[in-house]
Amino acid sequence: MQQTGRFHQAERFFDRLDADTVSRLITAAADVVLVIDAQGVIQDAAFGNEELLGHGYNHWMGKPWGQTVTEESKPKVAAMLRDLGTEKGPKWRHLNQHAQDGTELPLSYSVVRVPGSLTGNSAHAIAFGRDLRPQAALQQKLVTAQRSMERDYWQLKHVETRYRLLFQVSSEALLILDASTEKLEDSNPVAQILFGEGLSKPGWSLAHSLDKRSNTALSEVFSGLRASGQASPVDVRLVHSNSEVTVSVSLFRQEQSSHFLLRLVPKNQLAETSVVAATKQMLTEVMESAPDAFVVTDLSGNVLTANRAFLQLAQVSNEALVRGESLERWLGRAGVDLSVLISNLRQRDVVRLFATRMRGDYGSMTDVEISAVAVTTGEQRCLGFTIRDVGLRLNSEAKPSRELPRSTDQMTDLVGRVPLKDIVRETTDLIEQLCIEAALELTGDNRASAAEMLGLSRQSLYVKLRRFNIGDLDGEGEA
Repeated sequence: MQQTGRFHQAERFFDRLDADTVSRLITAAADVVLVIDAQGVIQDAAFGNEELLGHGYNHWMGKPWGQTVTEESKPKVAAMLRDLGTEKGPKWRHLNQHAQDGTELPLSYSVVRVPGSLTGNSAHAIAFGRDLRPQAALQQKLVTAQRSMERDYWQLKHVETRYRLLFQVSSEALLILDASTEKLEDSNPVAQILFGEGLSKPGWSLAHSLDKRSNTALSEVFSGLRASGQASPVDVRLVHSNSEVTVSVSLFRQEQSSHFLLRLVPKNQLAETSVVAATKQMLTEVMESAPDAFVVTDLSGNVLTANRAFLQLAQVSNEALVRGESLERWLGRAGVDLSVLISNLRQRDVVRLFATRMRGDYGSMTDVEISAVAVTTGEQRCLGFTIRDVGLRLNSEAKPSRELPRSTDQMTDLVGRVPLKDIVRETTDLIEQLCIEAALELTGDNRASAAEMLGLSRQSLYVKLRRFNIGDLDGEGEA
């Protein structure tokens, strides 16, 4: 009787096979064949192809089999070698064997014990290995496909969740009808309020809620959508409330069926919306035509929009050239002014009359005052800047004669418009000039006495007179 897993006429077919034939048969039967001695050391090896030969022949020869596998595979090797002396049949085990290039080679091994030969060789074992890399590649493809399906599934779930959320929180009444039967499939809470309790009753039909003229108009809209995919909004009257609504209908397909999406807006609400939109448009036109520059930026100071007056100050031809640029590009003190403005807006939401200068792209410098506000509510948070040209005002207020500022306020007014070193230098020069003129006036224009009064040498006094262009210097050598 045939023993499971073995030939029952082995002597008839294999009794005259020589060693070379046996080795070729063994090599053909497996991808990797290892000859292992009684101590578990690899004595010889055969490989089914050149690639596998390069992975392990020189790397494995003469080493204990357990040293050529990964740490988690070592107990499996020990178990297979331990079971060689028992009557248990060969068992396939998955091992990860170290390849010569440092990678891991997945192989499935089964070990068969071979008794010693007539030449005196001791008993040894032959390990038959199957290359599992093709299976691993298929498994990886399967895992990748599963992950892709899961990713697509969750994307659909997220889309459905967003759709349901938008559908439920929409301020407009929304209905979804089957395009072929015009039966109600879904509605949002606003639609349920608009149509009343009848909407939730079985068998509800939109045609029952409209008067005859409205039903005819809506049927024409449905027919036009089925034919061309386009239709204009139509006004209909609701029977139960005797109110008019504007209906906009869209056609969409889902799962090989067509559906109508109806948006219903009461006429009075539509009129209010139109008034609000017109008011906003009017405000936009006023800001665009305002004589003061106006610019809106994001919270980091990058320009979102600007009016014509700002483009003129910045010496830019159109708005597209400033959109997305940092406002710092045109403010007088780069790296300082915008940071100060944004910092103050974050703390107080409003900044008034911030004095600075604005640079044009072609080199112009304009004295300006900036008032700003932070808008932290609404769909998009932003910063608004009103920039006023104060150059003409400063020129009209300039004094005809150079005299020392008489108050601290007059001095501090220069801060932000003029660098500190220029304020100090000009103030020092002005004080020197006034002192020299006063000394000359007290001494009757006697320069020797004036120099002595000021504690200067005559030569130093002459240098300063020439510097400030005071008096007649032709006779400066005279007393």
